[in-house]
Amino acid sequence: MASASAIGKLSREEFRRQKDLDAARKAGTAPAALDEEGKPINPHIPQYISQAPWYLDTGAPSLSHQRRQDIDDTANKLNEWYDRGAKAGPAAKKYRKGACENCGAMTHKKMDCLERPRKKGAKYTNDKIQADEVVQEIGVGYAAKRDRWNGYDPAEHKAIYEEYAAVDAARQKLREEEIDNQTTTDLAVVRKVAKAGKGDGKERDADFGSSDEEDADEDKYADAADAVGQKLDAKTRITVRNLRIREDTAKYLINLDPDSAYYDPKTRSMRDAPNRNIPPEEARFAGDNFFRYSGEAPEVQKLQLFAWQAAARGNDVHLNANPTQGELLHQEFKQKKDELKDISKISILAKYGGAQYLESAPKELIQGQTENYVEYSRTGQVIKGREKAKTRSKYPEDVFVNNHTAIWGSWYDPSTATWGYACCHSVVHLSYCSGSAGIEAAQASSAQHLLTSVSTIQSMPISSNEPLTSKEDESVSHSEQNYSKKRVGEGDVKLDKDRLTQALLEEKKRKLGEDSNGRTGKKRRGALESSSHDVTEEELEAYRMTRRMAEDPMANYIDSQSL
Repeated sequence: MASASAIGKLSREEFRRQKDLDAARKAGTAPAALDEEGKPINPHIPQYISQAPWYLDTGAPSLSHQRRQDIDDTANKLNEWYDRGAKAGPAAKKYRKGACENCGAMTHKKMDCLERPRKKGAKYTNDKIQADEVVQEIGVGYAAKRDRWNGYDPAEHKAIYEEYAAVDAARQKLREEEIDNQTTTDLAVVRKVAKAGKGDGKERDADFGSSDEEDADEDKYADAADAVGQKLDAKTRITVRNLRIREDTAKYLINLDPDSAYYDPKTRSMRDAPNRNIPPEEARFAGDNFFRYSGEAPEVQKLQLFAWQAAARGNDVHLNANPTQGELLHQEFKQKKDELKDISKISILAKYGGAQYLESAPKELIQGQTENYVEYSRTGQVIKGREKAKTRSKYPEDVFVNNHTAIWGSWYDPSTATWGYACCHSVVHLSYCSGSAGIEAAQASSAQHLLTSVSTIQSMPISSNEPLTSKEDESVSHSEQNYSKKRVGEGDVKLDKDRLTQALLEEKKRKLGEDSNGRTGKKRRGALESSSHDVTEEELEAYRMTRRMAEDPMANYIDSQSL
């Protein structure tokens, strides 16, 4: 398949013919396209695979851009380099035209000459003409060209090592001769001489040296050793948390109670104390929080926080790199902070005043014992001394409005479950006080007072001059029924025989009417239910006497002997 770049912009007819050819190749009626090697190209390969990019397009159908290219790596070999100092044959006897005016070599000019500049060049003296250098053409690749050690001869470093070794041997021999020439037997003088002949940055003899140097070496080796509980990798400079010391008891074995302090196996931490009944100072292990917040640990945390905040503001503060600088800056910061706090306090007091309120007695005297003696009775009354003043709230207290002598909420009405004023028993907030008249009116309108008045009227004898009418009797019974807590038919009931007889007759008529004409009974019952008729004690007793006790086991019993 030809690439789109090789085809270019096709006309409509050419594009249609190309599409028809591709369809015929896929159908197998047309031969497949051939690449540059004569191999057929599968027509079912997608176009984004068969089409070559613009920088690899050859103008002919090909799949070579999808295959691995053969790259010549001979130029990237690191062992081929220039032969430094190689000369091409013997030097010339006379100066040649076009040669270097300084040394007489033909391979470079005067400005590129590496020889020492002569007072009179070889062009004018024909003396000491240098041989021509060997010009080498070495094709190096990208990596070989940028390799800083390419062409380095390790044998050159051997000469440097031998030179330094010879210097150290001569210095050691000189020190031994100076010690042999000393006539004193004082060891301090001998060590002083050995230290003087040590030199800066050189190795010292193992037989000679001061104890200070030995201690320094011990410190050096101690720093290199692994710390307890940690492992330091000198190559990666990473501190790895190691296992605990095997001689110590594990934290989770100190107290085996499952309800004790929680132990995190991932971080090997137990923040709380495993034994709470033991003081932290006496416990074997008091928890990680005890070590974290005791001693100088909080100060170190504050110092570290200050270093982080200072570094975030752009200051060059690093606690690990320069701890002394961090400590000094932290102290200076705290001092300036206290000074600014005092300055702001003085300025506020100078502007608003109130310095006298800040002068208070020490806490030892305020919270300590005093000579104020107060004696109380069993009921809580003060007998001797002066009672401590009660703390007043920020809200207004004992403020009387609308002629009231008591505050709102000083009285509670249990019958209506509402709050009111104790001076007038009014339950309306912000109402005008009516005094004792309001109390009497509230008592007269209460349900308890109405019940008491009804019972009083019933207990009074009825005189011939003032007989009670039927309407008054009905109203009294109706009020007693409404305001009493008793239900109809409960308690001691006094029944009127005439009314009971009349109620029995009416109940029988009602049942006969329901049996003969159920529709009429329904209408009548609906009329009674819709009316405001109140059931009396006689009607309830008549209903109980005439109803059929279906649940009575002896209701259907018939004595055969009586028959």
